[in-house]
Amino acid sequence: MPISAPYYRTCAQVYAQRWALGRNPLFLDFSQLGGDCTNFISQCLYAGSCLMDYRDSGWYYRSPEDRAPAWTAVEFLYQYLVRQEQSPGPFARQVAAGGLELGDVIQLGDAGGHFYHSLLVTGFLPGQYLVCAHTDNARNRPLLSYRFARARFLHIEGVWRENAENSQGKCPSCFCKLYNGESLI
Repeated sequence: MPISAPYYRTCAQVYAQRWALGRNPLFLDFSQLGGDCTNFISQCLYAGSCLMDYRDSGWYYRSPEDRAPAWTAVEFLYQYLVRQEQSPGPFARQVAAGGLELGDVIQLGDAGGHFYHSLLVTGFLPGQYLVCAHTDNARNRPLLSYRFARARFLHIEGVWRENAENSQGKCPSCFCKLYNGESLI
């Protein structure tokens, strides 16, 4: 039975700040294929969890041709994160605007209810979040500088694992090689 393990928020934040203005060579840049924002956010979530869900309906990236829709598409990532089943990987719940911490996810939408952009919380200013993002690269950009009609706020509650990883409060096992663009696993 899966157990709920910690999500390493600082690792996700550090990764986001490292790669916000560049591209990790381990991943395809999807900027010319509809946008790179959710691919980047998935990388950040992976940096804070070091666990992918390789099921057909899961969340994973092996290569540009072998990845889950949830890895690169805004709506699919949302559906994956708020899933009810305890399958491997990070999980979240939607919260009110003020309920986010470092490493949490914000998704922006239009007035018609279509969500089109994913961002990672990497800091705070009085009354607003600082975020990192791709497609239009941003590092510690104030959320209020974006134009959007609606937003949803996803608080990452933890990571479902088959067994506990003993990181003792440090970044999880894959972090260093991922951060340095050396290896996915």
